[in-house]
Amino acid sequence: MDKNQTEQKHRTAAVIGAGPAGLMAAEVLAEAGLSVTIYERMASPARKLLMAGRGGLNLTHGENFEAFCARYGAARARLRPLLEVFGPEQLRQWCAGLGQEVFVGSSGRVFPRALKASPLLRAWLRRLGSLGVQIRLRHEFQGFAGDAVLFATPEGPVEVRADATVLALGGASWPRLGADGGWVAPLARVGLESSPQRPANCGVLVDWSGFFVEKFQGAPLKNIALHFGALSAKGEAVATRRGLEGGAVYALSGAIRDALAAGEEAVLRVDLRPDFTLDEISKRLSRPRGKASLANYLRKILGLSPVAIALLRESGPLPGETAALAALIKAVPLKIAGVGGLERAISTAGGVLFEVLDEHLMARSRPGLFLAGEMLDWEAPTGGYLLTACLATGRVAGFSAAKWALETDDPFGAFGEREGEADRKTFAKL
Repeated sequence: MDKNQTEQKHRTAAVIGAGPAGLMAAEVLAEAGLSVTIYERMASPARKLLMAGRGGLNLTHGENFEAFCARYGAARARLRPLLEVFGPEQLRQWCAGLGQEVFVGSSGRVFPRALKASPLLRAWLRRLGSLGVQIRLRHEFQGFAGDAVLFATPEGPVEVRADATVLALGGASWPRLGADGGWVAPLARVGLESSPQRPANCGVLVDWSGFFVEKFQGAPLKNIALHFGALSAKGEAVATRRGLEGGAVYALSGAIRDALAAGEEAVLRVDLRPDFTLDEISKRLSRPRGKASLANYLRKILGLSPVAIALLRESGPLPGETAALAALIKAVPLKIAGVGGLERAISTAGGVLFEVLDEHLMARSRPGLFLAGEMLDWEAPTGGYLLTACLATGRVAGFSAAKWALETDDPFGAFGEREGEADRKTFAKL
């Protein structure tokens, strides 16, 4: 190891949070030659990633880059430069480097061939181990004391000092998996203000009748379309004791949440047969019913499931006129009483304001401190957008922290052309 490499190994970096953003930041810092330690409050790393992997681990999306960036709404302009550094294509290449083959599903979503998170996480942790990254578990972030980061541990308080620090503390959803948003107050004390944390990609609450809850909680509503104002989402949902959950619901939950917060009435309209036009349904309803019950009649001529028929009845007595019944089937009104809480939301809206960070994700009020991941003020729909942005912000924060700690614009240069040249090109935009 030459003199430059020796000097770099003496520089230290602390990464707080062992989720995707934190692990990615640690990888970049270690590749740049720093001595890296990750501090995690839970007993094992990346618990939320593993939970997401139970559904197949949707890594990213295969749509074109401009459409991909548009999914981030108000945060698009701030996230786009970071996604240019590490976006869907770079993520797929990174997976390949870990030996994890991916594929694009019919919906455009990208998944690991293994369809779970554990093989990818094991490969990732092996890579970090080979780079010398240390992980300290059961270290809960408490804030700062001067230039030190404070942790609570089973053995008592711990203070950590490093040449650069990356915070990747997660949002506030699914707190039992590790991230509970408890960092808001400690960060506010050092000038890092946050917008309120709110549930995103969450279920909606509906005041069902007792009969509906008793008979149909847990029943799936397949091949439906949901409409809220000018927004629509096609897919599936599941009736729960408290309302509706599922991909189609999550796609509209942010707009519903914001409408309710503004004091507006929120009515979700359910199209039970989006593949049929209103005229086609009216024609089918004109067929003789004979002695069949209405439920059997609707099942036979329109393929409506028992839960779909029960949903129709939740809006009141079914209309006798064909045109009115057809219109109801195309737009069952559900008055939304609220949205699910953070304890079961897939992700978190809100977080540390981008205005208190510079373009390299460094805190303006605390030089040498960088932030990444879901704790930042952005939200995105499901479909791979959440994980991609977490990894992108983690990668940029890691690179920026390496530049800061090493006081160089070329932190990869000392490690030869194989490692250094690729990263120099990747991060040229920064």
